[in-house]
Amino acid sequence: MTTLFDALTCGSMKLANRVVMAPLTRNRAPHAIPTPLMAKYYSQRAGAGLIISEATAITQQGQGYADVPGLYAEEQIEAWKPVTQAVHDAGGKIVVQLWHVGRVSHTSLQPHAAAPVAPSAIRAQTKTVLLDNGVASFVDTSTPRALDAEELPGIVRDYVHAARNAIAAGFDGVEIHAANGYLIEQFLKTGSNARTDDYGGSIANRARLLLEVVRAVVDAVGAERTGIRLSPVTPANDIVDANPQALFDYVVRHLAPLKLAFLHIIEGATGGARELPDHPFNYTELKSAYRAAGGQGAWMVNNGYDLPLAEKALADGADLVAFGRPFIANPDLVNRLRVGGPFNEVDAKTLYGGGEAGYTDYPTL
Repeated sequence: MTTLFDALTCGSMKLANRVVMAPLTRNRAPHAIPTPLMAKYYSQRAGAGLIISEATAITQQGQGYADVPGLYAEEQIEAWKPVTQAVHDAGGKIVVQLWHVGRVSHTSLQPHAAAPVAPSAIRAQTKTVLLDNGVASFVDTSTPRALDAEELPGIVRDYVHAARNAIAAGFDGVEIHAANGYLIEQFLKTGSNARTDDYGGSIANRARLLLEVVRAVVDAVGAERTGIRLSPVTPANDIVDANPQALFDYVVRHLAPLKLAFLHIIEGATGGARELPDHPFNYTELKSAYRAAGGQGAWMVNNGYDLPLAEKALADGADLVAFGRPFIANPDLVNRLRVGGPFNEVDAKTLYGGGEAGYTDYPTL
């Protein structure tokens, strides 16, 4: 039987094991520039078969939280290079998660204090994180403005620019963030997309931006270095769709011919329940739709996994299992999984913002 500790080739990457460090926003990149402390943090966790970096803004417009990193300026590329090098020196692989938050932002974070952008001018009933002297506070998001159709090719170009910057910075690849209620998913789902043009209404129209972005990134950096994250039924950031099964079956069937390195699927609510009785979803059907359409990329599952659940997922056909919060408190999580623990507990007070405390000072076995 396949185990978590077996090697896997994923696109152009040869992974030492099937444990993935999921993206984890930590708000420790002042002015959107990575720091040497981030190099230490990620290299400590390089025992993962694959690290997916914290979500990283493709433009300042794409930023929705204080002190998150970017990949749109030369100084950001240069600041990421020691991070990727540290992971590689420790024997690991790392891809960057490319992020445009859309409406999940605040005017104080936007260029010229402008309104955030979205498919439609519908405010997300959620919070974002601002920092005051290093202290995190949760504030309501700002009301967005609807993007004009003429602006969307520019959004696609921003993803491409950031993807090329990622390769220049030494990343092994990119993950397009199309989950958790951010911009691409805002276009996908009926609860946030009230458009009547070619990017709204039908499933094909609502999926148009996602497919345009993915195709452009694949053309720019190669399918073997591109993955995508999807969250079919998460309610994160006030996101909902009237018929998610039909929507995401359509999406994965159209992703299949692109030969992506991996599809990263959040099962249930991001950071919450795996089963949502009010929003049933058949993930087996989703994977079958992808495979039947010729999709060969690694199938990555995510949400609340422990070792027994992960081994069952692999037995049921998953290729990779992503772990989020356990990696915060357990930099040597792979070793701890291998020997059955013990596991450190997360200090919730140090999750967002700050320095070494609760970031690089968790003990190893």
